Amino acid sequence: MAPGEGGQAPLLAGRGLHKRYGAVHAVRGVDISLSTDRYVTLLGPSGCGKTTILRMIGGFETVTAGVIALDGRPLLDTPPSRRPVNTVFQSYALFPHLNVADNVAFGLALRRLPRDEIARRVAEALQMVRMDSMGARRPRELSGGQQQRVALARAIVNRPRLLLLDEPLSALDRKMRKEMQIELKDLQRRLGLAFLHVTHDQEEAFALSDSIIVMNHGVIEQEGDPETIYRRPSNAYVADFIGGSNLVAGKVVACAGGEATLETAFGPARAPCAPGVAVGRRASLCLRPEQLVIGVGGSLGGTVRHTVFQGADWLVEVAAGSAALRVRCPDEEPPAVGGAVSLRYDPAKAWIADGALAGDA
Repeated sequence: MAPGEGGQAPLLAGRGLHKRYGAVHAVRGVDISLSTDRYVTLLGPSGCGKTTILRMIGGFETVTAGVIALDGRPLLDTPPSRRPVNTVFQSYALFPHLNVADNVAFGLALRRLPRDEIARRVAEALQMVRMDSMGARRPRELSGGQQQRVALARAIVNRPRLLLLDEPLSALDRKMRKEMQIELKDLQRRLGLAFLHVTHDQEEAFALSDSIIVMNHGVIEQEGDPETIYRRPSNAYVADFIGGSNLVAGKVVACAGGEATLETAFGPARAPCAPGVAVGRRASLCLRPEQLVIGVGGSLGGTVRHTVFQGADWLVEVAAGSAALRVRCPDEEPPAVGGAVSLRYDPAKAWIADGALAGDA
């Protein structure tokens, strides 16, 4: 078993995980490892296999091939109800005929714990999620955010070793999602539990995670802390999916010392590069919208096609040859649509990722 942080065995280890649904190969040989006290997010588009992995860990999906162990003990022959794992579902899955306290107590009652212990643990869990004053309410009397807190309390009252969260904030409005992100991270720190969270929302993943696992078509594209994932994407897919980089495709003509030179339609570009980049391969120059500056003497020229006001700044789209480059412009007045502009960037802050998106020249 691979070691976790500090050389310790990981809390959870999945090795060579595969899942097939007939001819559909949903998960393709994934290795996953979680350390205690970490908030880890599986991030990717719909259908990439992230929820399937979560359900295999929780015991709600069988594993076609591979092994899963928790605290060094195999899980595959253990039914969901006997795994020290709890899941918070997207739909909350609260019982409408039970009040908040009874919803939280349900799992403990099934285990036939003493009534006084159940009452004590329910009170502790509701206080932990700031719902201790609403134990007598029914789910229909609660807001979406309050129902989510109840679902969290019902999960943590069982004192699991690992908490699984399946798109838990997707049903909330934007303001409530922001508030719940802060509460989730704070709760994880206070509990000292490992959280494994599934989402397709990059902003949510950045706000919550100690580590992010980016998935695509049943495989892991990259794993790392949020800053590494954002600033040093391993390939063009990750660069495009995380934060919407401007990607300028080309062929690598030189590579040494952690830097590469890419021959592009705009001429040669030299910048730090991902480990997979090699001479003769296709690669992409990644320029975040905030890294591009509209000004004199830039190496990229084009015509302003659109401007969009976003509150703190303007997002300006520049047509440069066959490329559409997005630029964040902090000025009070953006350049005029149809006007010619010159774009420059700091090569030391740019990044060359392996590969190119389908259809890129």
